[in-house]
Amino acid sequence: MESALAGKNIVLGVTGSIACYKALDLASKLAQAGANVETMLSYGATQFVTPLAFRSLTHRSVVTDTFDADSEHSVEHVALARWADIVVIAPATVHCIAKLAAGLADDPLTTTVIATAAPLLVAPAMDANMYDHPATRENVARLRSRGVFLAGPAPGRLASGLMGMGRLVEPADLLGHIAAALGKDGDLAGRRVIVSAGGTQEAIDPVRVITNHSSGRMGFAVAEAARDRGADVVLVTAPTALPPLPLVRVVPVRSAQDMCDAVLAETPAADALIMAAAVADYRPAMAAEQKIKKTAADEMSIDLEKTTDILATARGNFIRVGFSAESENLEANAADKVRRKELDLIVANDITEEGSGFGVDTNRVVLIDRELQAERLPLLSKYEVGHRILDRVSALLRGRVTN
Repeated sequence: MESALAGKNIVLGVTGSIACYKALDLASKLAQAGANVETMLSYGATQFVTPLAFRSLTHRSVVTDTFDADSEHSVEHVALARWADIVVIAPATVHCIAKLAAGLADDPLTTTVIATAAPLLVAPAMDANMYDHPATRENVARLRSRGVFLAGPAPGRLASGLMGMGRLVEPADLLGHIAAALGKDGDLAGRRVIVSAGGTQEAIDPVRVITNHSSGRMGFAVAEAARDRGADVVLVTAPTALPPLPLVRVVPVRSAQDMCDAVLAETPAADALIMAAAVADYRPAMAAEQKIKKTAADEMSIDLEKTTDILATARGNFIRVGFSAESENLEANAADKVRRKELDLIVANDITEEGSGFGVDTNRVVLIDRELQAERLPLLSKYEVGHRILDRVSALLRGRVTN
């Protein structure tokens, strides 16, 4: 499962906003993710972008007129409505939103929306004053009350020159919104999953820290996969260079103690805790208040003290999953952690193996359960590894309900 969108049938509706150019990028990204994309352009949209542009990106037909005899879907809105796994309107103008709220069906897109049972995701794009108008607010609230997914709008500089709410959500983020909408009824729906990520930073002085090579990719991938299966996800993360995950609540931390405090605050309401972060085992016993200056001495020593073992401390009625990054004796060391910390599952990987260490998008892991049974997985994307971990978490949660 390289992408939650692979193989999904997506009707992409595009209405007449200057943000139409972003819809081209969205169509391209959807196609690259393996989705089947059928595009519908309103008349207004055709004044900004052309059907040929979308057809070139999606390699599929583009609908512009309900009564176009040359279109294979010209009078087949019901067929597309049944075909769709989700209908996405991006950008959605104030006029389009008003029509959707009123239940009008006077063009191919709104007719398809009325005819489909698939989820509808609307991404508004308009001037800030238009979005703030009471009528627009009422229409947006009406759509939400019907279960329509709303993505944005985002704040920023608008085409009019104003600053405010009204920008179309960026295409990369829209992919996350679409994946979450498709997975809302997944096997983790209604579950709260806490995921930790990144390498903690332990201060030596106001300038320097002790840290590690973790990029945070594995933790972010687990959080993304959990979101795509319907979970309410909280990501407790040390500093990383990774972009935020849409619809995932982020708790930023820096040190091991910060992460411990944040995790312990979140776990009382958790169904699962997945500790993918690379948490420092030791920290400076005393951080200097001012920057330590270089001296003529050839050596410098720093006294270290042990940090709190978060997984050993976090206890409760939730699934506990640990990670074990090793450079030797992989399975023996991981199994020892399962026993000592009484974990439900541990994910072990050899950081010396190519494609399985830090800073890459793949991982080869061994899953070891409470009974010390090992499942050795092939080299997979970290997103797919995340799903394999969550398969186990989901099964454990079902078992608890059954018992």
